[in-house]
Amino acid sequence: MPAEPIQYWHRAKKTIETEKIHGEPWLRFVYENPVGRFTLWLIVRRALFTQYFAWRMNRRYSANLVLPFIVEHDIDVDDFVKSAFVFKTFNEFFYRALKPERRPIAEGERVAVLPADGRHLVFPDVDIADGFYVKGMKFTVAELLDDPALAGKFAGGSMLISRLAPPDYHRFHFPVDGSPDETKCIEGWLYSVHPIALRRNLRYLIDNRREVTLLKSPTFGEVAMVEIGATCVGRITQSFVPGRAVRKGEEKGMFSYGGSCVITLFARGRVQFDSDLIEHSQQQRETYAKMGERLGGAISG
Repeated sequence: MPAEPIQYWHRAKKTIETEKIHGEPWLRFVYENPVGRFTLWLIVRRALFTQYFAWRMNRRYSANLVLPFIVEHDIDVDDFVKSAFVFKTFNEFFYRALKPERRPIAEGERVAVLPADGRHLVFPDVDIADGFYVKGMKFTVAELLDDPALAGKFAGGSMLISRLAPPDYHRFHFPVDGSPDETKCIEGWLYSVHPIALRRNLRYLIDNRREVTLLKSPTFGEVAMVEIGATCVGRITQSFVPGRAVRKGEEKGMFSYGGSCVITLFARGRVQFDSDLIEHSQQQRETYAKMGERLGGAISG
């Protein structure tokens, strides 16, 4: 039986495309094969496995992987601040900086933007956001944030899930203006966040190691950002200063090597997601779009 392809809507091209999955045979073996799932439970989800890959991607010889990876995934080198030939390790390439003009920020103080390059899903009401990956399977905001009191602020709110694949730009940014609090770190496993994995168990999103930051916005109210580690993500690095006001599109941090995910939560009645994101999410299809593009607009506040 052929593997089910992962399709997404490409916002700029306005086409439905099939994802080229980095490491697909291994990913399908680990999450779809009984022997592979035992390997997942025994080894792959553990920090030591990820630390080993992080060590490899920080070695000098890993720089030899950069150019073949760029060619294989057709990555636009004109986006890069640095030349593709000067990265000293693969990890340095992985969390590369981009030229600001290559990621323009959608204007308007009442406009929220996507926090990362990647494949995005929106749920206007987080309380009924079940069944996308596995019918009837869901998680609660309290479990995601590991804080029932904080979760109460987002009851009936709206959620954006931004999935970053290995070829994507791996820095993440603030979606709105505001003042960020200290980041809370929540320990956990390191499962993949690819749909191949999440269709087996959506709860990997709340089982994984993650970091939570509350952003207080004068326009959008309180916004929670959750960066989720995944298999082979060496670490999550925060680059902002807690308590210092930030602007929409300003860098918040970056992921080291691996696929990863950012979840953004808005309180109830604070954001209206753009119609194309809603349409494709309702069709159980992610939308590929870049950091700085429109996410939606403020409803009140």
